[in-house]
Amino acid sequence: MNKIRFYTALICARFVYAAIRLLNRSSGTSFVGMVTLKVCPNFLKYCRNYIKNEAVTVTGTNGKSTTSGLISHILEENKFSLVNNVKGANMLTGVANAFALKILPLKKYDYAVIESDEAYLTKLYDDFNSDILVVTNLFRDQLDRYGELSTTASFIQNAIDKNKNLKLILNADDPLVTNFGKGRKAVYYGFEEVEFCSDVHSASSNAPTEVFNCVCGEELKYNKQFFAQEGHYSCEYCGYKRPEPDYKGYAKIYSDYSELKITVPDGMSYEFRVNLVGLYNAYNALASICCALEIGKIPYEVIKNAAVSYKSIFGRAEKRVINGHDTLIQLIKNPTGASEVLKTVDLNSNIVIAINDNYADGRDISWLWDSDFEQLKDANKLVITSGIRAKDMALRLKYAGIAQDRIIVEEDVKKAIELAAKSEDKDEKVTILPSYTALLKISKMKF
Repeated sequence: MNKIRFYTALICARFVYAAIRLLNRSSGTSFVGMVTLKVCPNFLKYCRNYIKNEAVTVTGTNGKSTTSGLISHILEENKFSLVNNVKGANMLTGVANAFALKILPLKKYDYAVIESDEAYLTKLYDDFNSDILVVTNLFRDQLDRYGELSTTASFIQNAIDKNKNLKLILNADDPLVTNFGKGRKAVYYGFEEVEFCSDVHSASSNAPTEVFNCVCGEELKYNKQFFAQEGHYSCEYCGYKRPEPDYKGYAKIYSDYSELKITVPDGMSYEFRVNLVGLYNAYNALASICCALEIGKIPYEVIKNAAVSYKSIFGRAEKRVINGHDTLIQLIKNPTGASEVLKTVDLNSNIVIAINDNYADGRDISWLWDSDFEQLKDANKLVITSGIRAKDMALRLKYAGIAQDRIIVEEDVKKAIELAAKSEDKDEKVTILPSYTALLKISKMKF
């Protein structure tokens, strides 16, 4: 009976998706999954049988979409078949959607790469056993939804505890993430050295850095701190310290790409170029390459070529041409992530900041005041605020020291972008910094 419901769910998913496309109502990344789970509540349990090799899950506050996207790209470049939620819908409905629209009853797939929302990882593991879990980082995000970091960490820990055979791939530079490896089979990645080679972007930030305590209660000390809590830390009281990474990264960060050298467990070193901006994306690339090497079966040259050819999904350092102007779109959604993105902004571009406070964005926008918008104080062109909280954003920019004659409030996001891309000088660039639901709206716009 349950098998019949599973096949019925597959058929319903196709019909619902076709209807959505015909009516041009939405991308269907969640609604199709919602219908699928209504028809067959344990749909994902059956889906696991269609994956021949490892199922990889990726979670963390920032970088999930880019990391899972790059892992998927590496596997596809090696001609493996896979299922992944590439559009970034990472709650249960989004995961169900990805499987429902991909699976064919008589076909099996080599791998699955699933991005999962931190709070939904436990529910995902109720039905879908993963072989590998990659955890990127833990930063304060949507306090009205997740609560403090200890709550977010408990969501992930509960999921890990459900799967005793899970291999963990953890960011050694994040003291909150490394805690997940205690008593478990874990592989660590981290940066030994980071060199900023750009005269355009800033290596420092004025954003407030939280003080993190060791599990013994004493404050952690750093001899290297790359950003936020990411770095080389130790506790002088109990001896707890950053674990020695299995995959050691050495990064050179340029204005619009990074060069990585990675030393692997056998002592060999490999070099990669990643055409993504910022140190935060270098971390995503390091995590992805580490995962690919742990999976095995993929030659170095394939991974190297995949790293340089990867193009991020919409809104994650996405490059578009709007009205003839080169445009960079970068999602901002929490203090640490926003501050790192703000370091990379071209101050000679017209800048649009589109902020909403819908449920998916987080109702609490206090994070704007903890983000380093002071990085924009030397902006040379227009800074246009837009979205539901356009006026709040304009006020934040005023206190960041941006000249008021450069700030324009235009609540309509499409009009704001058109204003930024109005110049007849096609060499003039545009930067768009949207919150999540503003990004979704932008992805559907035609210019």
